[in-house]
Amino acid sequence: MLKYKRISLKLSGEALGGGHETVDFAKVEAVAAQLAALHALGVEAGVTLGGGNIWRGRSSGSMDRNRADQMGMLATVINSLALQDCLLKLGVPCRVLTSVDMPRVADGYSSRAAQAALAAGEMVLFAGGSGLPFFSTDTAAALKAAEIGADAMLLAKNVDAVYSADPHLDPNAIRYTHLSYDEVISKGLRATDLTAITLCKEQGIPILAFAMAQEDNILKAVRGEAVGTLIDGTGQV
Repeated sequence: MLKYKRISLKLSGEALGGGHETVDFAKVEAVAAQLAALHALGVEAGVTLGGGNIWRGRSSGSMDRNRADQMGMLATVINSLALQDCLLKLGVPCRVLTSVDMPRVADGYSSRAAQAALAAGEMVLFAGGSGLPFFSTDTAAALKAAEIGADAMLLAKNVDAVYSADPHLDPNAIRYTHLSYDEVISKGLRATDLTAITLCKEQGIPILAFAMAQEDNILKAVRGEAVGTLIDGTGQV
């Protein structure tokens, strides 16, 4: 039984690379295998890729922010093409839609194209972020969630839930299982950025933050099993 039939899934670039490999195909193949299992369940998934394994604009020093963010958008296209290749090899029909026009590389994004592809049984990879500087890929995933009519936005993170502080640095950090949008904002929690939280609140889209690295977490998430932190309009610690 699926709790969420159509989802907007955000994957960080670090899920696909790291260390000496900008794009680590062992990691890409592992992510693709989880997404293939998701597709086999009948979940309609739109996946927004980050680009942090290739480029992090905030580390660019005095570089112009517009140009730095444009480089980050291009990095997400590289990640999307790598993931698409692995998904196709697993027999998962998959389309890359990019918010940055590059017709010789990928199809251009529109909500109509995305919804048509999802309805046809294709997994959709959203590349190019929002197509605009100054917006994170988390915000892009929230925008896509609203545009495709997603039942939820899933944030696959490097930690297993939302905490009151960095659990790697603070042993007393509180782990939350359920929060409201307003609690995330008022407590200053780093679940995602403020723009993404506000958009999901306005559209009534629940957010589920969890660790992708833990086996079967994404399958548990779409089934509604207890995993990570749920952020919605009710909330409780």
